Order: sequence, then C-alpha cells, then structure tokens
Amino acid sequence: MTDENNLSPSFLDHRGGQIAYHAHLIDGQPTIVFLHGHGSDMDGTKALVVEDWAKQQKFGFIRFDYFGHGQSSGDMMDGTISIWKADCLAIMDHLVDGPCYLVGSSLGGWLMLLVAMERHDKIAGIIGIAAAPDFTDDLIWNKLTPEQQADMEASGQLSVPNPYSEGDVIYPYQLITDGRKNLILNARIPITCPVRLLHGYKDEEVPWQTANRIADAITGDDVDVLFDADANHRFSEPNQLDTLLATLAEITRKQPHP
Repeated sequence: MTDENNLSPSFLDHRGGQIAYHAHLIDGQPTIVFLHGHGSDMDGTKALVVEDWAKQQKFGFIRFDYFGHGQSSGDMMDGTISIWKADCLAIMDHLVDGPCYLVGSSLGGWLMLLVAMERHDKIAGIIGIAAAPDFTDDLIWNKLTPEQQADMEASGQLSVPNPYSEGDVIYPYQLITDGRKNLILNARIPITCPVRLLHGYKDEEVPWQTANRIADAITGDDVDVLFDADANHRFSEPNQLDTLLATLAEITRKQPHP
C-alpha cells in the first residue's frame, strides 16, 4: 500500500454532518469509487488494493465512510439505506465530474445499484463483490419467526452474532422499515452499463444465488457473474483480490479514455 493511504481524510459537509473521504482525482480521467460494506469502513483491504491499482493505472479514485461509519459523523444505529445512498450521491455529485466506475462490497453492492440507477449518465461500469441488495428483508426480517419479528418491532433492534469479531451485530428496526423503500430485486433493475458480480460459493452471509438474482433482474445485456469456489463473504484472499483487479482491468477497457 502507498503511504498516501495513511493521510488524514478530507471531509464533505452533508446533512448537518461530515462525510470522511480520500480522493485522488485526475482531470480528464475516469474515477473509480469504492463503496464499503455494513459496519466496515474505507480503510478495508479491498478498498486500499483497488486504490493502489487505480493510481498505478492513472485512474482517479475515491473511498469514503458512510454516515455512522469510520471517520464520518453520526451513529451507525441511526443509519438507513436511504441515508447511506444519499451519502453516495453527495460524494458523486460533489467530487465526480466525468465518467466513473463503482465497486461495491456487500451493502456497498446494494448502494452501488441504487446509485447506478439514479446517476446512470455518469456510470461507465459497476463491480459488485458479494453484493447484498434487499438484505434487510431477505436476509434479516424474512428469516425471523413471527415472535422474533414482534420482539424486534417492540424493542427497536435485533442482535445477531458477528462472524468476524466479538460482540453482536445490532440491526435497528428502522433499517428494516427504510430498507423496504429501497428494495430492487422485486422488479427489473434499469441498468445498462457493464456489470460484473463477484461472489463466493462459501459466502455464509449473502447466498451466492443473490448474484444470479441481480444478473437476471438487470435490463442491460453486458452482465457477467464470476463465482469463486473457495471465497467467503470477505472475498479478500490474494487470489480473490487478483480476480477483483483483473475484473477492473477488463471492465475499464470497455470504455476508451485518455
């Protein structure tokens, strides 16, 4: 990783708070924007690997923390899909002038799809890594018993074991209710730019079948799904990162740029 990755972030004023971000922009060149997962931040392995690749290939690059994540303001328990989508759109609108590519991991994959639908004129291509659209209903709410659903509604939250660290992951009830305003797998997804979806067969958080559901829903005809037999949800082993960078190289070659 480059030393630049350790510099203090810049901040964008937004919704009465601040979005922390790192941006390396190049006039006349496309920009790659990385969207991290739920409970993660912009300093994750995949974000930094993509940043180094982008700089080597003379692309612009942006990584940032959503509301309540990392170095951005706010409490993650107060966050929703709509709030995080607004963060993504604010970064796009304030920092990106020309075409860009979105790389979204897990929750970032859902946000990536929402952004691509709302800013389609800016998007040259998107790459999802274990993309998790609609996870608030499909992977949380719909897996609860009626009693658990009633408890979550009454208490305002749900605690589930965290597979990556000690302590539970807490999902607030408003994440579920707001998520329903942003569900996309129940209809066609009007995205026509090139789409690449990377997913591991050993992903225990987001089923690999989700990638096929996304691909089937997208209206464009340039959609590929790449499965890794050994990858889990993180998709961060060296060979998996190599797949990610090879996919970036392939998709960015589709659009000529200076």
